[in-house]
Amino acid sequence: MYDDEDGDEGPKSSFTTYLAEGEKLYIAGEYQKALESYSTALEIEPSNVSGLVARSKCHLQIGDAQSALQDAEASLSENKNFHRGLYQKAEALYQMGDFEYALVFYHRGHKLRPELQEFRLGIQKAQEAIDNCVGSPSSVKLENKGDLSFFNKMDEGKGKMKGRGQYRATQKPIAKTTRAVGKSQNGTSHRTAKALLGELYADKEYLEKLLKDDDLVKGSAGGMSIYDLVTSGINYLDTRTEFWRQQKPMYARKRDRMMMQQKWSNRKSDSISDPTTFILKNLEDIDLFLVDGKGAESLQLAKSTLRDVNRLSDKELPNKADIVANLYSCIGNAYLELGQTEEALEYHQKDLDISQKHNFQDAKSRALDNLGRVYARVGKFQKAIDCWQEKIPLSKSAVESTWLFHEIGRCHLELGESARAKEFGEKSLSEAKKAEDDVWQLNAGVLIAQSEVKLGQFEAAAESFKQSLELAKLQGDDAAEVAITKALEEVNNKLEKRNDSDVTEKPEETTEPETTEPETQETDDPEQTTTDE
Repeated sequence: MYDDEDGDEGPKSSFTTYLAEGEKLYIAGEYQKALESYSTALEIEPSNVSGLVARSKCHLQIGDAQSALQDAEASLSENKNFHRGLYQKAEALYQMGDFEYALVFYHRGHKLRPELQEFRLGIQKAQEAIDNCVGSPSSVKLENKGDLSFFNKMDEGKGKMKGRGQYRATQKPIAKTTRAVGKSQNGTSHRTAKALLGELYADKEYLEKLLKDDDLVKGSAGGMSIYDLVTSGINYLDTRTEFWRQQKPMYARKRDRMMMQQKWSNRKSDSISDPTTFILKNLEDIDLFLVDGKGAESLQLAKSTLRDVNRLSDKELPNKADIVANLYSCIGNAYLELGQTEEALEYHQKDLDISQKHNFQDAKSRALDNLGRVYARVGKFQKAIDCWQEKIPLSKSAVESTWLFHEIGRCHLELGESARAKEFGEKSLSEAKKAEDDVWQLNAGVLIAQSEVKLGQFEAAAESFKQSLELAKLQGDDAAEVAITKALEEVNNKLEKRNDSDVTEKPEETTEPETTEPETQETDDPEQTTTDE
């Protein structure tokens, strides 16, 4: 499978080949093999950020958070705002138990790429982990520390840990008498482990039973001893149990249930004593409902919060106008989630009106963005373009600009304005390259190719589709790869037909003046039309 298996001369293929091979292995769940491919690719291009991020993801899958962190930090060495590197760094820190630091980088990434859901979810899970680890119940005695530093301590003196599920794989078989009654290998009670692992606990019990079959564990499979495979699986589940126990202790789970029951009744009293805290809590829940696809719940809470805010005076809530605008935006998004586009437009327009009145530039940018989305959804493409054109000067990053130009170009394409669509596609591609964002480079490339097809520029379209196809392969986007391949085939067919048509029509050319030719011949000649354009 690897080009360098037969010798030790180093890589024999290109960086792209090894990276693509790693992506396929990663998707197939063969993380150790994928790791080898990524490492080989990085021998060729050690500072390639795509390779570093890919290998970082792979390290996380096999439980080596420290190595994942190192690769993530390496990907940020040249560009501290590289969002994929920031996300990987946050994920590695989170898995290591450094929830506070993880939260910092989730927030940093969210500021750069507010449209990406993973940063918002990262902020939420890191904040919850911090709350659960810190906690407040003084009457509860914790079973262990509230962090995951014990993983690193276990590794000291034993060399680099290859994966949490493998750090005991080289030990001798564990004697059956070494397990205390009611305890798992990591000291957690079976009752606690069952609650934490959920459905996976049955798998853990099954693997433990396999260890008792002496004849079975002496065998081998796939080049590894069955004993090592079984113990590796058990150890992995043990480490995940310990991770979840410390991230969300049992007392915290019970506390959460009690808090959920009291949540809504407490909100009213909170609004009286601390309006800001009350509003922030509600805004967070409104957003989470929307992320989970619960548009009705999001809408209900947003309207309820708006009523409470309107009852407060400007003295009680100095930034009332800003909060009201934010709630209008939330209501508009909830209506859009529910498919009620007229109501969505109404509330996003209210958001824009307040923002313009008070000169809230960030809120104005948000409102224009949302209005454009709704107009595009209902097919009013020119109005969407007008909103997004007004938003362009308010763009704060290359990433924001790239999707903004892309959406404007897409609307022009829908309106049949292919030249304008290509122009904005090229602007989008330029910004995507500045941001080093492979996904938006792919999107922009496809838009350019589609515009070129509409313009009859088939050679250029074929080249644009080829470049987009390479990007899709690198990203492991199978759906995009299939769609682009099909589009490329159609363009090539059109090229062949046009070339065949040129060969057939060439003998019929005459030197007669144009005035002697019928008018219909000029309009029926597709080649002449293309040239005139």
